[in-house]
Amino acid sequence: MHNYHSISLLKILEKSSRRGLGPGHLGVLVARAGLGKTACLIHVALDKLFGGQKLVHVSLEETPEKVMSYYEVMISELARVLGPFDEFRKRVEQNRMILAYLNQSFRLDRLWENIRNLVENIDFRPAALIVDGLDFETAGRALFEGFRDLAREFEMEIWFSARSHRHLPGVNERGIPHPCQGLDDLFGLILQLQPEETGILLKLLKDHDAAVAPDAGVWLDPKTFLPKAEE
Repeated sequence: MHNYHSISLLKILEKSSRRGLGPGHLGVLVARAGLGKTACLIHVALDKLFGGQKLVHVSLEETPEKVMSYYEVMISELARVLGPFDEFRKRVEQNRMILAYLNQSFRLDRLWENIRNLVENIDFRPAALIVDGLDFETAGRALFEGFRDLAREFEMEIWFSARSHRHLPGVNERGIPHPCQGLDDLFGLILQLQPEETGILLKLLKDHDAAVAPDAGVWLDPKTFLPKAEE
């Protein structure tokens, strides 16, 4: 779907050394509360789904119905910009699986078993996993090491959202902010949503083992989270 790629916020990954995250790797989007982490993760998901790849969306805070409504809002906005594309809406429905672990019911071993069941019992092999709502401040390093093992075992990439805080503005020596400053070695890509007067800037903070390009950023419309037209 070349028209979608032309307006996707994932054009920022074209500036990365590997042009994406890749199987076996972890990626994270960092932003303050209410700034659009879920919307951006859904754009990551749609990029996979429109390409015919399978994806599992893991929600720790919202019901499957609520997550589906988020997708529908984003798809409707894309249809407004690009025109109707019912074929791709069907592709999303066929290739997306939503798993919700509400009321602090999430355990990595449970997710691992759920993914294994999808692969072995219904031949649903995801290329990517979206994990939305995980509390980085309480998760601990061992959990993310386990996620990395999961990504490698099933040859998929895993994307997370991480909540930053206005009162914790510091970064480590590599420029990575809270709450990822002690975990950045575990992630291949780290992105950050940064509010500015003229919009929202999506910045690339870590690019695997490569130096981050100086222009590795995309300006987003705060209403649609689609890239702004270049002036």
